[in-house]
Amino acid sequence: MSKNMSLKRILMVALLMASMLFSASMIRAQEATAEAATGDHSTATAAEGEHGTEAAAEAAAPSTSPLTPLGINAGFLIAQIVNFLILFVALRQFLWKRIVNMLDSRGAKIQKGLEDAQVAANARRNAEAEAETIRANARADISKGVEEGRLRGDEIAKQIEAEARTEAEKIRAEARTSAAAERDQQLAGLRGQIAAISLAATQKLIGAALDEKKAKSLIDGFFSDVPASALKLGGTVEVVSAMPLDDAEKAKAKSAIGSDTVSFVVDPNILGGLIVRSGDRVVDGSVRSGLNDLGARLN
Repeated sequence: MSKNMSLKRILMVALLMASMLFSASMIRAQEATAEAATGDHSTATAAEGEHGTEAAAEAAAPSTSPLTPLGINAGFLIAQIVNFLILFVALRQFLWKRIVNMLDSRGAKIQKGLEDAQVAANARRNAEAEAETIRANARADISKGVEEGRLRGDEIAKQIEAEARTEAEKIRAEARTSAAAERDQQLAGLRGQIAAISLAATQKLIGAALDEKKAKSLIDGFFSDVPASALKLGGTVEVVSAMPLDDAEKAKAKSAIGSDTVSFVVDPNILGGLIVRSGDRVVDGSVRSGLNDLGARLN
């Protein structure tokens, strides 16, 4: 293939050199013709001087070629046409196919570039659509996360508030229990003093000394005797006393009520006696209740 191309190039160069040589020969022929025409013109001028107008007219007679009056050399024209044909054939043979192939290749590359550009444009549109979808999903996820965070925050706040309330209630309950225990301790300390004062007042009123054991039994009964209506009450029972009861008094109260499920509460406001509650039933044997009944009868 390379050898054939070299031969074609040598042939094309040879044709071009032949065309140039032919053109040069035709140019020399034209110059010779022009010199001959100039010499004929000079001869005709001399003949006109010697023989007159008739001889000059005969010497200046037109030539047989119709292109000569127009200043066109027929041989030179033919040489140019031949040169043109040679160049045309040479260019068509050696360059035309290359030029056409080059243009076709260029056109194919341009078409391929346009197709690639179209594909890229479609890919870009798809990428933009996908990116917009991703952004929309991200915004939705963010909104959902914010809402979930807000709800979670509300739940945590409610939980913390509930725990705080529970803790506060626990602290209050412990404070009430502690206060009640301290009060019961103080009341237990006052019980002996109250018993002594009551014994002294009784002895002064009746003017005689009372047996200390009997007096103590009366005073203990004043604070711990179970009302007759509460005997054998049974069930779950709450006993309210004006003074804290000791273990023996509690055991005696349980035995009298006939229940092992008994809770004891201290309320100094009842002054003495016991209040027994079992479900909806209340047996009020307190001194306060007796004083209230006495006041009502006196009124």
